[in-house]
Amino acid sequence: MDVKKELTGSMGMSEPLVSAVIPTYNSEKTLEKCLKSIRRQTYRNLEIIVVDKFSKDRTVEIAKRYGARIIYDEGERTRAKNIGLKKAEGKYVLFVDSDMELSKEVVEECVNFIESDENIGGVIIPERSIGKSFWVKVRDFERSFYVGIEVESARFFRKDLALKVGGFDEDVVFFEESTLPQKIEKLGYNVRARIRAEILHHEENFSLLKWLKKKYYYGKTALNYIKRYEQYGSRQISPLRRFGLFLRDKRFYSEPLLALGVLVLKSLEYVSAGVGYLIGGIRNG
Repeated sequence: MDVKKELTGSMGMSEPLVSAVIPTYNSEKTLEKCLKSIRRQTYRNLEIIVVDKFSKDRTVEIAKRYGARIIYDEGERTRAKNIGLKKAEGKYVLFVDSDMELSKEVVEECVNFIESDENIGGVIIPERSIGKSFWVKVRDFERSFYVGIEVESARFFRKDLALKVGGFDEDVVFFEESTLPQKIEKLGYNVRARIRAEILHHEENFSLLKWLKKKYYYGKTALNYIKRYEQYGSRQISPLRRFGLFLRDKRFYSEPLLALGVLVLKSLEYVSAGVGYLIGGIRNG
């Protein structure tokens, strides 16, 4: 089977090409599901670019099986995304994590939305956390309160605008996905358009300890982020704003156990990121 032909076949080359960029590192457990979901899109004019951090498992083998273009780089995810952006041939770029599964209409809805208004520079795709563990259910419940606020960030962009602003900030991992849409927004474009089709974020292997270590690591670059995006960043990270968002919503109390989990998880995240922030500030000071 010619996968590339299948991906670009049914809607024809007159449809604008969309480049799906996927950073990977030892992603064999989730990547196939991700790539299958891209192949099954109702929108067919797609290319897949996998930017791999020299995986030691079957990641590259799986990516090649699905017709992806493989690029190797040892950098962080932000650098991988920027490399994929520069190599992309599409009019639009979609950034996807290797543990994400796209519902069938995601790309079609994004293209229709962004093509309908020249002022749209980025599109937000709703995300759901999928997994059987209690903490994954807590994460999914938490996500449901972020619709329309700064915590959500666009994943689908006009490539010309993304290149114009220099892509993602590579020295930031704290809210790294937010840097690109903010820079495009400063040009006067709308990056808050939001489709209905969802991305399913597979977090079956969620580990609370690993998650908090990640938040600590992210916190070490928080100072760079806050200095650069002070006004926007302060709204994103404010604990008063975040906890107030939950506690003021009657729906939060409809799931008492999950609500308690959200409060505990967010508190632990703030502590972990805060320690990282302090250590990062000392090292940079």
